[in-house]
Amino acid sequence: MLLLRQRGSLSASQLADELEVSTRTILRDIEALSAAGVPVYVNRGRNGGFSLLPGFRAELMGLNQEEALALLTAGSIGGRQVFGLGSALSSAMRKVVDAIPAGHQAAATDAAQRILFEPQADLLSRYRLAEGISETVMNEVRRSVLDGRKLRIHYAAEGRDAAWRHVDPIGLVTVRERSYLLALVDGHDRTYRLSRVLAAEALAAPAERPSEVNLAQLWEARSARFRAGEVQFIVAARLDPARREELAETALAIVHETAESDGWLRMELTFQDLRHAAWAIWKLGVDAEALSPPELRDVLHQHAVEIAARYSPRGPTLATDA
Repeated sequence: MLLLRQRGSLSASQLADELEVSTRTILRDIEALSAAGVPVYVNRGRNGGFSLLPGFRAELMGLNQEEALALLTAGSIGGRQVFGLGSALSSAMRKVVDAIPAGHQAAATDAAQRILFEPQADLLSRYRLAEGISETVMNEVRRSVLDGRKLRIHYAAEGRDAAWRHVDPIGLVTVRERSYLLALVDGHDRTYRLSRVLAAEALAAPAERPSEVNLAQLWEARSARFRAGEVQFIVAARLDPARREELAETALAIVHETAESDGWLRMELTFQDLRHAAWAIWKLGVDAEALSPPELRDVLHQHAVEIAARYSPRGPTLATDA
């Protein structure tokens, strides 16, 4: 009904594509709308389709222009498929537009088009990689979380074989394009990355979890415990201060830092492991130097040797290759 109000005349196939259902379902829905008193009529002919009687309006609560703009802007965020709610979001946005007073609809939708939050690529065309989460898995996990039911997941932790686990789900969190399930197992906190859930099944039994929870506080507490208890790699480094924020974004934590006489920073940082530290330091090029541990310097030296060999000038015999 909202699609017909906003777009005028649409064919059954166009409605089916938009709503992700079959044309048979659309025809049944049109009959149901007519039976409920909604004035839907058919335009015959090559460019025909279904339309609403001009002036018909759904009974929805009105929004002021700023409220509508806030919702429309939120709906433009790149994470439309977060937690499998993309279709629901599209439907909600149609209702938002329809609820705006007629005189403000054009202004609100135009304003929303002029605000873009977190696009998929930055100015250097570096794209964020979306996580591969099965729609079936996401639907089962979300249903379990919202219904307060126990959940059975087939989970592949990093470096381990996949195994089935029974958990009591608490909530879902998305951080920097990564989605997590916060849960309890026998009363103990557990955090699962959704891209590593291979299969999921919402069970009939109710979850054993607190009736109320502050998800933001819970996430912060778990993050603090992770940083304190699971950090395994400490690095001492020198750094051009112009690159400090870039390194701070990739390290787990900055333990200590001081300014040296030459203007550079001497820092002590924590990383997940040797590979994580090597990647973070290497991408800063000559603007950073790892001082310790020795195995990190060895890895960076080996990378440098291999890169130098790859880009060394070709010898005279190679220059004649055709």
